[in-house]
Amino acid sequence: MQGENALEKTNRINLLFDFYGPLLTEKQQLFMKCYFQDDYSLGEIAADFAISRQAVYEHLKRATQMLEMYEAKLGLVARHERFQHNLELLEREISRLPKESQGPLLQAAARLRE
Repeated sequence: MQGENALEKTNRINLLFDFYGPLLTEKQQLFMKCYFQDDYSLGEIAADFAISRQAVYEHLKRATQMLEMYEAKLGLVARHERFQHNLELLEREISRLPKESQGPLLQAAARLRE
């Protein structure tokens, strides 16, 4: 993967993995972690597990497809992104209020962020 597009794809896959990773097989989880989080190459993963690069690629491809399928059906990542966006809008509006009114509202927003 190269360029800005590759970074966006990696970030999306990592986010999907955060939400749906436990639904993948153990091997898929392991390969996804190695490739997307630990930055191993296909060749390094293949050597570590004594399989072909093509087999690693297929495991990653299948796992990515499964993550996208879960998101299409459940929409948890989209919901999370909408929530984060709306929380940012709320915090921006709170910052426009008089300082004495901001305290409790900012605390409530901070609790929502947790």
